[in-house]
Amino acid sequence: MALPSLAPPPEVQRPRVLVMGTVFATVAAVMVFAGLVGMWVLQRTAAFNAGQDTLPAGVSIPLTQPNVMLFGLLMSSVTIQWAVASVKNDDRVGTYMALGLTILFGVAYINMTAYLWSIMGFEIAEHTTAPLLYTITGAHVGMTVIAIGFVGLMAFRALAGEYTSRHDDGIVAAAIFWHAMVAVYCVFWHAIYVMK
Repeated sequence: MALPSLAPPPEVQRPRVLVMGTVFATVAAVMVFAGLVGMWVLQRTAAFNAGQDTLPAGVSIPLTQPNVMLFGLLMSSVTIQWAVASVKNDDRVGTYMALGLTILFGVAYINMTAYLWSIMGFEIAEHTTAPLLYTITGAHVGMTVIAIGFVGLMAFRALAGEYTSRHDDGIVAAAIFWHAMVAVYCVFWHAIYVMK
């Protein structure tokens, strides 16, 4: 009498600890920026109600550089999603190209932010809104540096062959943090650079 063969047990699902940890860190970062941008809007509204300008006389924030930064970050959001799709399809070359372009867009954003700071002429001692402006933009540059480091680390791990279509949680986690960084910029781009 032959015994019936049993189906193999289902594959054990890897815990997605990295993705969940990234989500918690991302939510915390977004909450910090929500508070900072809320303080900016509150100061701007108070100055408007008092009949004053938000920016001191002689200080202007051009819109060209923030717009270039916005479109660069939006393109980086596309490239990081391209990396996620490539790793899910086991397209290693596409994954490396997408991660490299994402890092390049992040570095370009930091470069343009530094240039914007140099041409604004907004001295911290001049006005009460200057420290808050530099805190928001500087913290976002810090968030971008962390996002670049995160994507770079995941790129090295992908080069080592750790991430495939079966195990893509590192690239997904980096994409979550990157998308949040871009979304934060979109919010304060409107609140600071457009509304002034």
